[in-house]
Amino acid sequence: MNKYRNQKSGSYASKREAKRANELKLLARAGEITDLEEQVPFELIPKQLGERSCKYVADFRYKENGVTVVEDAKGYRDPVYRIKRKLMMFVHGIRVREV
Repeated sequence: MNKYRNQKSGSYASKREAKRANELKLLARAGEITDLEEQVPFELIPKQLGERSCKYVADFRYKENGVTVVEDAKGYRDPVYRIKRKLMMFVHGIRVREV
């Protein structure tokens, strides 16, 4: 177990993420969503002298009715995640959907 008490499920970080992945795969097969991707990285702050870049990795990205959705299966919203979620809006203009 990790510090947030989530249990890995297959290749997913948590049971919640695995369940959501299965739901999205079914929606994709039914044609309700398209272009489903998992573990999609977004650069929030570029690499700087002596520092690595800062990235946010979204659990899922897909298109729903032609609109791109970035989604995160969250149980616990830690302070780092909250800052990265706000940076996603500020840097990329993307509001992360939480499920």
